[in-house]
Amino acid sequence: MKNHLSYLSDRFLPKLVVAPTFLAIMVFVYSFILWTAWISFTKSRMLPRYKFEGLVQYIKLFTNERWWVASKNLVIFGFLFIVICILLGLMLAIFLDQKIRIEGALRTVFLYPMALSFIVTGTVWKWILNPSLGLERLVREMGFSQFQFDWLVNSKMAIYTVVIAGVWQSTGFVMALFLAGLRGIDDAIIKAARIDGASLPRIYTRIIIPSLRPVFFSTIMILSHIAVKSFDLVVALTGGGPGYASDLPATFMYSFAFTRGRLGMGAASSMVMFGAVLAVIVPYLYSELRSRSHG
Repeated sequence: MKNHLSYLSDRFLPKLVVAPTFLAIMVFVYSFILWTAWISFTKSRMLPRYKFEGLVQYIKLFTNERWWVASKNLVIFGFLFIVICILLGLMLAIFLDQKIRIEGALRTVFLYPMALSFIVTGTVWKWILNPSLGLERLVREMGFSQFQFDWLVNSKMAIYTVVIAGVWQSTGFVMALFLAGLRGIDDAIIKAARIDGASLPRIYTRIIIPSLRPVFFSTIMILSHIAVKSFDLVVALTGGGPGYASDLPATFMYSFAFTRGRLGMGAASSMVMFGAVLAVIVPYLYSELRSRSHG
């Protein structure tokens, strides 16, 4: 009897412990995804309606100029954000990999921005880039009266201020990923290359960096996910302005669903974003599961 109870406890207790979390995820995550998907096929405005109306909201979405501005901004922001973060993060990781004395202090400094929320980052950079308060005013007070840096209020340049703030916050995280990858490379390979007369730059470009392909792939997936879901950084930094010049799909969705009373179009835009996130995550999960099965 005692052994039977122990068997039942070992078999069902873990499931009972996990069950509340699993149930909460099913109710508050997946059920709301399905609800949003259904709302995107209705003519919901201020309040949800449940009569199926077909693709009317998606047609309106893809003929909306503001949506295409937001999509274009996502391409610009996502590309620059990912590329610059990877380049700077890799360079910082290679620098710290030289085992310098103050590595611990520098690693803390570089990683500190990641401890901040995007709201804080956006607010701080809004002060720094504000022409009347921040960088422009500081440089002019130093005697350069013709200096101008008005990207924050320039409709053509505002999206690039979001890139600056995003790169500042996420580069340290990318550096940590690459540094972990560098520290996982066998020193014997590097020593053998040095014995063969290879210079340090050649060792990194021909041996070390190519061996970091899994880290590159994981980093691109994570940064792409961050870029697609970026919302609070834009809200705190530019508010999507001037006008809607720095809108991203996430801010577009919030604006239409909750401030303009067009719930159906907001739901349609959120489902398009969901599809974009799946397009990023599914290949990553597939590659991970495939590598584990082959391993």
